[in-house]
Amino acid sequence: MVPFALLGMAWAQLGLDSGIEPLVPALQSNWLLYHVVTCFLGYAAFAVACGLSIMYLIREKQEDSSASSPAGGVIGMFPSVKVLDDLNYKAIMIGFPLLTLGIVTGAAWANYAWGTYWSWDPKETWSLIVWFVYAAFLHARITRGWVGRRAAILSIVGFAATIFCYLGVNLFLSGLHSYGK
Repeated sequence: MVPFALLGMAWAQLGLDSGIEPLVPALQSNWLLYHVVTCFLGYAAFAVACGLSIMYLIREKQEDSSASSPAGGVIGMFPSVKVLDDLNYKAIMIGFPLLTLGIVTGAAWANYAWGTYWSWDPKETWSLIVWFVYAAFLHARITRGWVGRRAAILSIVGFAATIFCYLGVNLFLSGLHSYGK
């Protein structure tokens, strides 16, 4: 998790603007607080799941390559692949309802601010894509028994979509969520 935190802090430091201006009227709503908090908590759970998935893939590779000798160093301190897989699932089980609640509160906020619940803004669309990726993860896990490597890879893909939704949309696309420009 430390690399994700370090990258996030570096990104924030580079993008700081010292000028403080009043919020635009659309941002002066209590729905903003609920929407942002639930989305960020969901994103945080997905970041934990991604970190656990990376740990899973490293641990799995280590166990496959040296079944006779135990791992040393940092990798030796990782939990077993079974525990990592289970924690990945639990993190997504926390993040998915939070993201769902974030999308719902965002829709309520959009209706308050712009008079429509959904406008297919790029951020809204990518939030829905992220939601579908994690819904696919949960569906595959529950109905098809996807565990282990496939689940870890899908979790990492989901977090890549989350990062694009959070950062990439604002950098490369424009829409109602482009407040920083």
